[in-house]
Amino acid sequence: MAGPLYVVVSGPPGSGKSTLAPALADRLALPLLSKDTIKEAILGSLPAADVEGSRRAGCAMEVLFAVAAASPTGGVLEANFHRTPARPSIRELPGRSVEVLCRCPREVARALYRARTGRRVAGHFDADRTDDDLWHPEVNEPVAGGWPLVEVDTDRPVDMAVGRLGAAVGR
Repeated sequence: MAGPLYVVVSGPPGSGKSTLAPALADRLALPLLSKDTIKEAILGSLPAADVEGSRRAGCAMEVLFAVAAASPTGGVLEANFHRTPARPSIRELPGRSVEVLCRCPREVARALYRARTGRRVAGHFDADRTDDDLWHPEVNEPVAGGWPLVEVDTDRPVDMAVGRLGAAVGR
């Protein structure tokens, strides 16, 4: 199918988005657009002093959508999308969208998230974030804006899922 394709890789922190998204981008021959990559570039220029400052660096989401919309081919967008504000932004992308929701047990996601504390770029404040701040319906559930949705159990190896997802989006 002609026109840009946007594969939105969603899910809560620690659910496997940043593992699955590059494999999908490679399989689909689409650029990978990661909110954390953008946020870390912002934090490199405008350091955050606290969690609130880190949230302000979350303007990376607007940058993510702007870069995606400018891509003639689309892209694989990876972030912990908050469904209410993300829905209209995804709808406005100038092409076809498919959502891939990463699911795994909360305790697995929590353990993976907490294990990376102190290993990411300064300004994320992972140790200062509460479970309720990180895992809630806005990120645990799909954005679900009427586009196709594929759920992936990321508590297991996702190699086979990458091929299946490629077939599901027509690539």
